[in-house]
Amino acid sequence: MPHSLWQGALSFGLVTVPISLHAATDSGPSVPFVRVHKADGGRVRNQAVCSLEETEVPTEEIGRGYETGEHIVPLTDDDLAQLPLPTAKTLTILAFVPAGDVDPLQIERGYYVAPTGPAANKPYVLLRDAMEDHGSVAIGKIALRSKETLALVRPMGDVLVLHALRWPDQIRTPAGVVPDRPVDISEAELAAAEELMASYGPLDEEDLRDHYRERIEEIVAAKLEDRDIEAPGEAPQPRGQVLDLMAALEDSVRAARNSRGEATGGTQASVTPLRAIEDKVTGTTKRSPTRKSTRTPKESSGKKTATKAPAKKTAAKKKGAGGRRAG
Repeated sequence: MPHSLWQGALSFGLVTVPISLHAATDSGPSVPFVRVHKADGGRVRNQAVCSLEETEVPTEEIGRGYETGEHIVPLTDDDLAQLPLPTAKTLTILAFVPAGDVDPLQIERGYYVAPTGPAANKPYVLLRDAMEDHGSVAIGKIALRSKETLALVRPMGDVLVLHALRWPDQIRTPAGVVPDRPVDISEAELAAAEELMASYGPLDEEDLRDHYRERIEEIVAAKLEDRDIEAPGEAPQPRGQVLDLMAALEDSVRAARNSRGEATGGTQASVTPLRAIEDKVTGTTKRSPTRKSTRTPKESSGKKTATKAPAKKTAAKKKGAGGRRAG
């Protein structure tokens, strides 16, 4: 089992499940730019400097402080140890809600939740299957990285996944972003837009590659080998202002179908659904159900979750917070 980032227990009702958290995402590979001095290419580094002494401070002498606006109050590890933080070793479930009630803007880093010890297996599987049968996700609280955070727990195949959530007051209002005047959309335009959406088809694995990073690596390799950098072809430029929206939609549908050979009678392009790609990356396999659930999802009370952030039901619900296991 990979190194755990957190160990404790998941608590719902009187049921306690010993668990550990493991990183579900990787920050790299990415484009690891560093700052350099243009004149000689030397690395430009950040230095920790004391604002009072104007001298560099070694890492072991750096602590934490809370800025009040006028003052900075130093806080020691002993000060923080006195905080009443019941979630330090317990992921406490507060509610079970429909997946669509969680705003994707709140979702942050993800972790795999693993049962620790044979005794944890049955309650772990019970919680996982019950949430999947009920179509719900769990909202709770947990202390990660020395601070309490809201958390979402959801089933994904054979495993439970935890997502750290932003607090509702961390989501900015969209004031000034939405269109500032009423827009009339005809039924024909709406139907054409939906037809264009349907013409896209599933995602291709090629679309999920970081081509920008690959191109940067090619440039770096060329510089190290002191050879010319092959210039890429020009990217297609966006067209000017759309004057005839219906014509643009219809042209887009034809172009999408032509690209897959549908309109010309050619062979349709081979594509892989995103769910299958996710299963390949995570190693998730289909689990043969041992029973068929006789439950029906409870009627929604119309209440939003404690997250309270405005949300629209989008595809992110299916592939993000509300992903269902394969099968």
